[in-house]
Amino acid sequence: MTLVAAAEAAHVDAVAALLEELDKFYGDTDVEPLDVRVRQINEALFGDPPLAYAVLAWDAEALVGLATYSFLWPAAGLTRSLYLKELYVAETARGRGVGKLLMDRLVEVAATNSCSRIEWTTDRDNAQAQRFYEKLGVARNANKIFYRLEGKLLPVTDAR
Repeated sequence: MTLVAAAEAAHVDAVAALLEELDKFYGDTDVEPLDVRVRQINEALFGDPPLAYAVLAWDAEALVGLATYSFLWPAAGLTRSLYLKELYVAETARGRGVGKLLMDRLVEVAATNSCSRIEWTTDRDNAQAQRFYEKLGVARNANKIFYRLEGKLLPVTDAR
């Protein structure tokens, strides 16, 4: 039985391992050392204030999925939205309903926090994710275009 619960500080090592799998899934070969990843996760999820939140899917003692999210304002009118940044299910747990459980929990979180919508993106070439979202009955929003400013164009100091 898969259980979904909010991430806790005690889960950081498991989250770091699953996020390493996620990075490799997306083709990243330059994975940061574990201590750096643990520090970054602690800062993001358990800092004051937290920069993001996560819900985790557990199969017994194994972390098999996660959804990370933040709240955005304003959404429709002056309401807020829940923005899903990452939804990832471990390769060994795919096809077992873990993604649906995570999405169901996000719906609960959004309702509890009076969100008017849940929003997310997926890569154009991630057909598996697109099929998953279509099976949930969620239509694509063709009215938006996604932009990203990064790298040398973004004058940010390295917080490492």
